[in-house]
Amino acid sequence: MKIVSLLPSSTEIICALGFEENLVGRSHECDYPPRVISLPILTAPKFNPDGRSYEINERVKAILQEAASVYRVEADLLKELAPDFVVTQSQCDVCAVSYEEVERVVCDYLETDAKVISLEPNALEDVFADIQRVADALSVPERGEAFIQQMQTRMDGIAAATANLPKPTMASIEWIDPLMAGGNWMPTLVEKAGGIELFGKANEHSHWITWDELKAADPDILVMMPCGYDIEKTLSEIPALTNRPDWADLSAVKNGKVYITDGNQYFNRPGPRLVESVEILAEILHPDHCDFGHQGTGWIHFDRE
Repeated sequence: MKIVSLLPSSTEIICALGFEENLVGRSHECDYPPRVISLPILTAPKFNPDGRSYEINERVKAILQEAASVYRVEADLLKELAPDFVVTQSQCDVCAVSYEEVERVVCDYLETDAKVISLEPNALEDVFADIQRVADALSVPERGEAFIQQMQTRMDGIAAATANLPKPTMASIEWIDPLMAGGNWMPTLVEKAGGIELFGKANEHSHWITWDELKAADPDILVMMPCGYDIEKTLSEIPALTNRPDWADLSAVKNGKVYITDGNQYFNRPGPRLVESVEILAEILHPDHCDFGHQGTGWIHFDRE
């Protein structure tokens, strides 16, 4: 059995289900588990991914006005690999190559009858359903059921541990310039970690917010998790906020409650490591009660000075 994964979260799902050795190709963003990095790369962005947040956002918008996807599939390489399964998504045209593009390439280029497995995780429950969908397609439904149960048990344990603690308000920032608040599965993760997400709505796409809206809501805690950015990259982008003259007026800033996370590895990927995402949030929201060892790798405290 040969499997191609065209997004990072599905690569992690496939490996968690025990099919790492069956992977023969990946997307340009798949990097976990580390051993998948050596696999052939089947996708590439149609835009220059370097630059500031605002510049990247403008490039992506320009491409989406002309095309269905901001990524391309390397059709010749896909044909050469001749996979039995191609895993992609139909949730977000900015996150990965579009489902329509994958179907077109599979139909036009592949000489074998590859099955396309499309994931659409709009909420935490959808993530669990996608894991089961992959497990069913690969004929190991019992592995999917067991792994989902394991994830739910760990998350429920965190929720129980924080249930009787005060619940700080929080804003999860999924893009810095312009500002975007995390939606989809994020509000549910925040709730399980013992907090209240002020902007994002469970089961709904992440959406743009204004600086004035952020100021008016004045969350207790600000958590930065820009899509596709690690901690270092986010630190290079945060001056777009900290250089604002009224940045220091936010309660989270006054009280030293601003945090930078590795959004790329955790919060942006609807897959197995969302459990670790809940752990990270619990450490941030309730530092006196929760310590799972993620500080310094999954998140850092941002020193406003």
